[in-house]
Amino acid sequence: MTSGRATARRSTTVASAVPEPAQVAGAKSGGLRARSDRFVELVGEWTSWLSLVIVVLMATNVILRYLFSAGSVWAQELEWHLLVPLILFGMSYAQRHGEHVRVDIFYAKYSPRTQLLVDLLSACLAIALSVIVIWLSLQYVQQAYAIDEGSPDPGGLPHRYLIKGLIPVGFALLLVQSIANVFTCVDKLRREP
Repeated sequence: MTSGRATARRSTTVASAVPEPAQVAGAKSGGLRARSDRFVELVGEWTSWLSLVIVVLMATNVILRYLFSAGSVWAQELEWHLLVPLILFGMSYAQRHGEHVRVDIFYAKYSPRTQLLVDLLSACLAIALSVIVIWLSLQYVQQAYAIDEGSPDPGGLPHRYLIKGLIPVGFALLLVQSIANVFTCVDKLRREP
């Protein structure tokens, strides 16, 4: 790594608060943290398949539009709608695996204990952000449902509240993962000399 240059990559420190798959496998199978980790892992793996669906859909739309001069508003909107769960569910999966953005130029130079404290603070901030977004989005989703919001474009997708309803669900998943990360950090800090 070049000095003075910030990069976003996964931290490879031993003291990272994000549990590795082997650590999760060794965790108590009945523990709440282990269950939440497994749930986030399962949701993340299933959601990852959306990226393949999005690529196929985009390629099909491009081929139809440029080779056959055919296309539809609903197909283009479907691309955007499929990105919503990919992003909202993917953020907790990324946090679970430590793949979230972190500026390693500072983080890598910290002691293992300081890294744990930074991870703990980050998890607490993610909890606060998740609670705020969940709270604020409930009214937003309810309003979209009440008016049966759909696409403003002719031929677009109806029932936009279904997509908007994923906002509180995605942030609830991030909340669960952030709480698990707090417990992981606290456990590791207790074991630190």
